[in-house]
Amino acid sequence: MFYSGVILALGLSYLGAANAGQHVFSPSDAFSSPDGPSLANASDFFRLSSISSLDHFTELAHPLVPGHRLRVKKSVFCDPTVNVYTGFLDVDKGAKHLFFYFFESRRDPDQDDVMMWINGGPGCSSAMGLLMELGPCNIRMPDGSPVGNGTLWNPYSWNNEANMFFLDQPVGVGFSYADHGLTVETTEDAAKDIHAFLTIFFENFSQFKGRPLHLSGESYGGRYLPVFASEIYDQNRKALAEGRQTINLQSVIIGNGITDISTLYEGRYAIECGTAALDIPFQTIGTCVRMKRALPRCQAAMQSRCSDVFDEMDCRAAVAFCDTELSAPMFSSGRNNYDISKMCEGGNLCYLEGDVIAEYLSSREVRKMLGVQSDEYFQPCAGDVGRNFWRRFDKFAVPTQYHVANLLDRGVRVLIYAGTYDWQCNWVANKLWVDKLEWSGQAGYAAAAWRNWEVDGRTAGEIKVWDQLTFATVRGAGHMVPHDKPAESLALISRWLAKTAI
Repeated sequence: MFYSGVILALGLSYLGAANAGQHVFSPSDAFSSPDGPSLANASDFFRLSSISSLDHFTELAHPLVPGHRLRVKKSVFCDPTVNVYTGFLDVDKGAKHLFFYFFESRRDPDQDDVMMWINGGPGCSSAMGLLMELGPCNIRMPDGSPVGNGTLWNPYSWNNEANMFFLDQPVGVGFSYADHGLTVETTEDAAKDIHAFLTIFFENFSQFKGRPLHLSGESYGGRYLPVFASEIYDQNRKALAEGRQTINLQSVIIGNGITDISTLYEGRYAIECGTAALDIPFQTIGTCVRMKRALPRCQAAMQSRCSDVFDEMDCRAAVAFCDTELSAPMFSSGRNNYDISKMCEGGNLCYLEGDVIAEYLSSREVRKMLGVQSDEYFQPCAGDVGRNFWRRFDKFAVPTQYHVANLLDRGVRVLIYAGTYDWQCNWVANKLWVDKLEWSGQAGYAAAAWRNWEVDGRTAGEIKVWDQLTFATVRGAGHMVPHDKPAESLALISRWLAKTAI
């Protein structure tokens, strides 16, 4: 995501840290260097491409987001064909630190859109998406390949046509961390940090001001992204009223997400015991009969205790019943719940890649390349973060589909895509909630026809489009669509960004 454009650093002062090997841009001395920087005249223009140090961070701050600081350095990580940057957003006067990877577009970084990718969990690092799915490089698996730096160049990366952020959020995920035991335990709280991150980036690197922004992710991203986008939209309204620059939010892209919990278990039954994924169901008849009998009670309890009126104690009881009757059989089957066509492998999300990624990102050489100083072994998914969100019952407390409806009614485009082999956040459950979504285009979407969509003359899945809303399936893919169907996922995103027919 970088640059040969001009960047206006509004209201910023230049602080030169003697012998510190870094530049600090700040409206005050709130984040001044411990070396006691001297104040100099601010440069009117600052380009991201002017950051050249591989060893030291450049620090940026802005009066619009007081108490926040962005630290950026250049890196040779992952993609040798573009400029790469890594760094931290320091939030709440430096108490919380969000880590990001930033790759310029391979096509035209000065003109192409900006896209942010996050993984789900909650608690899973965006490094999983970067190194296993849609990033500029994939982790090299120990299969006899030539010795290299641990990664392989990915010709199907989404940065082929967009400037890409990969963000570890909330704090405690991946290389993100917090001081003084601070935590983020709800999506709504996380949204404030996301808005601050984007604001300080676009304000400091004005070559990207006004550039279309797309929020993308998968899994728990179905909860995260609509809330993050809503926070950006609402803050944009405040900015307009105050005569300030807004963030050009254009779309939300959710892959195999969890958004409306009311349809989750019905979808899981269809994947496990029906023919929505496999031609012949893999689950035993006896188990499917028991699940079928439990399903109506589960749905009624979820609707009355979690959706119509949220009562945490009653909702927890409903979820416990549904999981016992409708989820436990899957977990005891030995199959990969993210791709039911396979058996579970590895200790991280049933994929061997997770263990290799953890080892790779734990190496000192790689961490030096990234600017990370932690000595802790890398965790693809942070259990503490997931438990904190579960303790707050974040997934069930707020009906996130209402955020989607409001975004659509305000002109924000939404793409929902889903691999057909996923059980965890399956395509049936996503189709069901999208079908019943209450928005201004509900009738039009209901009347719209399904059709096949193709890549290189082959059917890739089915698609339905009405106005700002698109729903697409990806045949033969699991939860991590770019991992299973890289060419198809890139084609889908390329057409979405270009606003051409999918």
